[in-house]
Amino acid sequence: MKIGAAEIDVAVLENGQRIITQTGVFKALDRPARGNARMVGIPTFMDAKNLQPFVNDELSAVIKKVVFLDKNGKSQQGFDANILPLVSELYLKAREAGVISSKSQLETAQKAEILVRSLAKVAITALIDEATGYQYDRERDELQRILKAYISDELLQWQKTFPDAYYYEIFRLNGWNYTVTDIKKRPGVVGKWTNRIIYDQLPNGVLDELKKNTPKSESGNYTARFFQSLTPNTGHPHLSAQLNQVIAIMRVSDNWQQFIANFNKMVDRKNGQLELRFDDLDPEI
Repeated sequence: MKIGAAEIDVAVLENGQRIITQTGVFKALDRPARGNARMVGIPTFMDAKNLQPFVNDELSAVIKKVVFLDKNGKSQQGFDANILPLVSELYLKAREAGVISSKSQLETAQKAEILVRSLAKVAITALIDEATGYQYDRERDELQRILKAYISDELLQWQKTFPDAYYYEIFRLNGWNYTVTDIKKRPGVVGKWTNRIIYDQLPNGVLDELKKNTPKSESGNYTARFFQSLTPNTGHPHLSAQLNQVIAIMRVSDNWQQFIANFNKMVDRKNGQLELRFDDLDPEI
């Protein structure tokens, strides 16, 4: 079975049980495979201590390895295939509870969310095909192609447009502590600064249009990031170019005030504009 770029070994047993290999789960979650589990009876892809409080009965029921014979009569091992969406939900619950702080687990949680969304879309497609009888007419690997397309679409939405280096330099210039947790819970003023030094430097009206097109929750908070509304051929290249320029200036600056001065010089020389006013961007939080 193909999930994104990964090829995963799967099987259907004579009793109808769907099987996925342990290596297949690692591949689907885009994690490096490990052989020895840190906890007895717990698969290695979910044996971290901070995940255990979120292991429910449904997941516990499918963590036991299944031994079966393949078509050539060779003994194989795997798991009930339901373990893939269930372990994905495990990472999402842990992330929601705020117990995930390591970079690798955060990346796995992001991959898990992409999988959950994509698998749900394929499931509704398969149900409709079954109800209408189209399942007998479609090509054998059509659902896999649909899944690959959905995953690509989800990856595009979650693509890390703002690199860690951008936030690292902001924290360094302001003398703030920098860890994965700190970055996830960065001060709200960072968003305000980002609007000024990144989005405001795009063509006139772009930021206003992004604010208009980005959905909000009932409480008035944005539920998506501005860059997700940018066009891939024009908007994203402009954004990336501005980010690279700003990061370069940050790296040659010793503190936030010096960065602002250097940034204003760049704007003056590039656009012939008057110096930008950053008096309202006080680094003191």
